[in-house]
Amino acid sequence: MPGGFSYFCSSFAVAVAVAVAVAVGSGSSSGQWAVTERVHIHHSSFIVIIVIGMLLSMTGYGRASGSFGEKTINAEVRALNSKMTDLKLRLPGDYKEKEVELRKLVTDHAERGKLDVVVDVQNADGAATVSLNEALFRGYHRELNRIARDLGIGQTDMLQAILRIPNVVAAPSGEVDEDEWAAVCETVTRALEHLHHFRRQEGKALEADLRLRVANILLLLGEVTPFEQERFTRMRERMRNNMEEVFGKENLDANRFEQEILYYLEKMDVTEEKVRLEQHCKYFLEQIENAKQSAGRSLGFISQEMGREINTLGAKAYDADIQKLVVQMKDELEKIKEQLANVL
Repeated sequence: MPGGFSYFCSSFAVAVAVAVAVAVGSGSSSGQWAVTERVHIHHSSFIVIIVIGMLLSMTGYGRASGSFGEKTINAEVRALNSKMTDLKLRLPGDYKEKEVELRKLVTDHAERGKLDVVVDVQNADGAATVSLNEALFRGYHRELNRIARDLGIGQTDMLQAILRIPNVVAAPSGEVDEDEWAAVCETVTRALEHLHHFRRQEGKALEADLRLRVANILLLLGEVTPFEQERFTRMRERMRNNMEEVFGKENLDANRFEQEILYYLEKMDVTEEKVRLEQHCKYFLEQIENAKQSAGRSLGFISQEMGREINTLGAKAYDADIQKLVVQMKDELEKIKEQLANVL
């Protein structure tokens, strides 16, 4: 890494910690983003601008409590990373018929991720409303006693064992009170709002890091330019020396030599890759800037395109110094991909 770049990265990280996000524009060939709050940091041909963004993290937690009559309603929502929507609901048996409606409510608000939703409804005394299926309990008890006597097995803890059998203890069946269900939905909605707030707070840190990584890639890309002309000069001298050794200096055809030089210059030219990589980086930042809710997938696709250009740049480098810069770009890109796994 060039000497000035290490110092710049450390200074830039401090600025990001204070201001939350960055946007990068080229000082020569492209414009800057219009923002209300900005801090300019100049380095080479790039201008770094600190702004505030809108990314959401995929992980989060939300909890809310409510009441209906003498009942207390508690709702918890946990979210983890997942490429698809994976929703698990745990709610009292009274509301099983409303599960589809609740699933839609959660997925509309939480959108994507591995979601675990728990809804608990209790009476004022703290006990959940349950009933004992006495006939089923007696049947299990009778049969288990008979088997225990036949096999000579002790009957310890039989009561607890029977109570754990499905359908022995169950919530009372019956139609759901619509007003009570509305109170449950309102409580779940507030838990989802808390989840959204949690995701936004984590998203700010993710966005700051993503913008920093993209800024680093653009700055490293700017460091490539000084080495380009040097490698062309070295390649020309090396080819001239080789051809003079083979054909002799007096027999060297200048026109043929220039044709060979042009052929290799075209193979080594990385202008197209540099322009495309810069455009991908800017588009990446624009997507963050314009993100409405879920930007993780689109940012992932853009990062793949950035990787292709960086790989091509490395393949056409033919220079150790440029290869070092390419390795550093790849390292920054891997950090971007790691963070994108947690972006909604």
